[in-house]
Amino acid sequence: MNNRRVVITGIGAVSPIGVGIAELWEALLEGRSGVDRITAFNCDEIGLDVKIAAEVKNFDIADYFPDRRKVGSFLKEMDRVTLFAMAAAKMALEDAKLEIRQTVPERVGTFIGTGVGGLITTTADHIKLMEGGPKKIGLRSIIRLMPNAPSGQVAIEYGAKGRAKSDATACASGLDSLFDAYMYIKNNRADVMISGGTEASLNPFALASFGNMMALSKRNDDPTKASRPFSADRDGFVMGEGAVILILEELEHALKRDAKILAEIIGGGASCDATHIVAPDETGSGAARAMKEAIADAGLMPKDIEYINAHGTSTPLNDERETLAIKQVFGEHAYKLQISSTKSMVGHLLGAAGAIGAAATAMSLLHQKIHPTINLDKPDPKCDLDYVPNVAREADIKHAMVEALGFGGHNTVLVMSRYVA
Repeated sequence: MNNRRVVITGIGAVSPIGVGIAELWEALLEGRSGVDRITAFNCDEIGLDVKIAAEVKNFDIADYFPDRRKVGSFLKEMDRVTLFAMAAAKMALEDAKLEIRQTVPERVGTFIGTGVGGLITTTADHIKLMEGGPKKIGLRSIIRLMPNAPSGQVAIEYGAKGRAKSDATACASGLDSLFDAYMYIKNNRADVMISGGTEASLNPFALASFGNMMALSKRNDDPTKASRPFSADRDGFVMGEGAVILILEELEHALKRDAKILAEIIGGGASCDATHIVAPDETGSGAARAMKEAIADAGLMPKDIEYINAHGTSTPLNDERETLAIKQVFGEHAYKLQISSTKSMVGHLLGAAGAIGAAATAMSLLHQKIHPTINLDKPDPKCDLDYVPNVAREADIKHAMVEALGFGGHNTVLVMSRYVA
C-alpha cells in the first residue's frame, strides 16, 4: 500500500494579504506586505510596546455561509480560530470541486493544527470571570477554546467521518497536520484529507507575552518593513493570523473524478531538538535531521531539491540556525538552492505558518514561479544563501521542500514535487 501517491487538489486561504488561493498567490508574487498598525484593539491604551501585526481585516463568516441561522450558530459556538478554518475549508473544497457526500465519508479525515486554539475566547472569558463571577461564563466557552474545535467543526459541517484531530506543536502545527494527513492516505487509512492550520491569537495577551520574550519586531513606525527574514537588521517576527486548508487526495481517487492536481507530496520528516523550549539548537542539527529524513522518505538526494520555502521567521536565532541546518544537509548545493520566506509578507501565522508555506510551495510547483523574500536589502553575512530577495522569479522546479520549526524544538519538513502523470 505504500505506493499510494498523495496529491493536492484544492487550497483555501484566509490570510493578511488575500482571501482565496488566487488572491494570496498574486499578492505573494507582487511582494505585498500585510503588516500594519493593529486595528483590533488600542495598543496605546493597553501600554503595549508592539503595535503592529499582520491582521486579517474585514473578515465576516457570513461572506462564506449565506444561511443567517447557521452563521448565528457559528458565532455562538466558534472562536475566531475556528471561523477562519471553516472559511478556508469551504474554499478548499470548492477549489477542489469536491463534495464529501460524493465520496465515502468514512474515508475522509480532518487534520487541522493550531498552536494555541481559542485564545481570544480564553482571555476574554477570564476577564468576565474575574469581573462578574462564574455566572458570566457561557456554557459554550469550552467548545470555543479547545484546540480540536477547528477539526471537529469542519468535520461536522461537511460530514467527514474519518479521523479528525488537531496537532498542537506550536509553529509546526499546520505542517505536522499535513505530514500526518499525507501519511494517513499513503498508508491506506483514508482517500481524502482536509488538512492544514489555523490561528487567531492576535490579542493583547499574546502580544505582551511574545513582546516580553523579545521575540517580536518593534518597527512600529515602518510596519511593512518589520518582517525582514535573513536581513542583518532583523529584530524579531511579526504576529499574523489566518488559516490555510489543503485538500489531499490519493492520486487514483483524484483522477477518477477528473480533479485538477496542483502538486504532489512525496515525503516528510520530523524531529525534536530536545535542547531548549524556545531557542533552536545552536548547531542546527535538529532541523537538519528532519530535512534529511524528508528527502530520504521522498527517495531523493539533496541535490534533487531546487527550492525551499523556509521557516524564515525574521528572528536573529531562527534565520541563522535554519541557514546553518540547510548548509549541513546540502553542502555546496545549498548555494544553488532558491529559498524564500512567506513570513516576510504575511508575518508569522504560528500554527498556520507551515500550511501557508505548503500552499505557496504547491503554487510555485504549479506555476513555476517563486515568490520573493521582501525587505532583504542588507543580508546577514551568516545568512549567505539565495533567498530570492525582493522580486519574484521564474524557475524550473521539479522538487521543493517546505519547513516549519516550532517552540518546543519541533522540526517538520515536507517534500513536494511538480505533478507528473
